[in-house]
Amino acid sequence: MKINFNKLRKNSRYNYTPRYYKGKDTGNIYDFDSKFQKYKDATNSIDFGSQWADARESSRTRGNRSINKRVIYIIIILIFICLWILDFDLSIFSNPR
Repeated sequence: MKINFNKLRKNSRYNYTPRYYKGKDTGNIYDFDSKFQKYKDATNSIDFGSQWADARESSRTRGNRSINKRVIYIIIILIFICLWILDFDLSIFSNPR
């Protein structure tokens, strides 16, 4: 049994909706599946947390990495502009001779 002390256990999600609530998409009700299988992957139209999680997971692609670099460059430039406005002296980091 492997125990990892650094990683916390993810809490299971509890999403309650009443049985006869019309906001839940159940698919075809005449399928010969289990009574519980029908509600297993059903989405709730008012559950914005799961919709947000699905949207975040679908946007995680390798194409977004260049945007991250662009944001880092913009942040670095803004930091240097703030240091220039505050007249910060970078010579304190050099070795005095």
